[in-house]
Amino acid sequence: MWELFEKSLKSRLLLGTSRYPSPEVLKKSILSSNAGIITVSLRRSSGGEGNPFWEMLNSLGVQVLPNTAGCHSVNEAVTTAQMAREIFGTNWLKLEVIGDDYTLIPNPSALVEAAEILCRDGFEVFPYMTEDLTLAEKLLEAGCKILMPWASPIGSGQGIVNPLALKTLREKFPEVPMVVDAGIGSPSHAAHAMELGFDGVLLNTAVATSLDPIKMARAFALAIEGGREGYLSGIMEQRDFAHASTPVVGTPFWHNERRDDSSQ
Repeated sequence: MWELFEKSLKSRLLLGTSRYPSPEVLKKSILSSNAGIITVSLRRSSGGEGNPFWEMLNSLGVQVLPNTAGCHSVNEAVTTAQMAREIFGTNWLKLEVIGDDYTLIPNPSALVEAAEILCRDGFEVFPYMTEDLTLAEKLLEAGCKILMPWASPIGSGQGIVNPLALKTLREKFPEVPMVVDAGIGSPSHAAHAMELGFDGVLLNTAVATSLDPIKMARAFALAIEGGREGYLSGIMEQRDFAHASTPVVGTPFWHNERRDDSSQ
């Protein structure tokens, strides 16, 4: 279990709900993943009673995290957040304020400004950000209690392109919950994030667009669980040279003696 903002979550996997081939595949993928949180974009789906998509998600009993995907300004993000809270009935919010349509990189200044407004308004803001240390500090000062640094650009599937920066961010704020968000393309990428000490992983495209989203969702669930257990158990440090795993002290050795035929 993962305790987050006074809620008990059944796993550390956060799963997006867009781009699936059908609502039924989405439903089965969520169940297969055992996801603790699912993200929903207000711009892609209107929630509330009477909407089949929302009612299907609500029936699963999974914590919903609305997001402001597609917003490019502070006003746009804040307005979308307020609408999402009313429709989905939660003050949890994944905050996205995009600064560039090509890379979908967050706009740092707009992100901080929007976060400050929303935190004052009672939201639990999950800010989508780069792995920038200074940006992390400003978001925490704005009132955020959790951070969501990317592994690489959204939908790229590149995995963690700057592990040193993510590791530094994790070590700088050891008590702050952190979820790696965006760029995760394979279960091994998710396991890597968890082995670095992150609290969770958010992904969407890698599951939704795979040949078998239901099986892939399960694969990610196992990878995240394994990565977390590995981190808690203590990952061995890398060495520059070989180191025998079998002890040699007290082990008998037999040497073949060379015969000197000339002495015969």
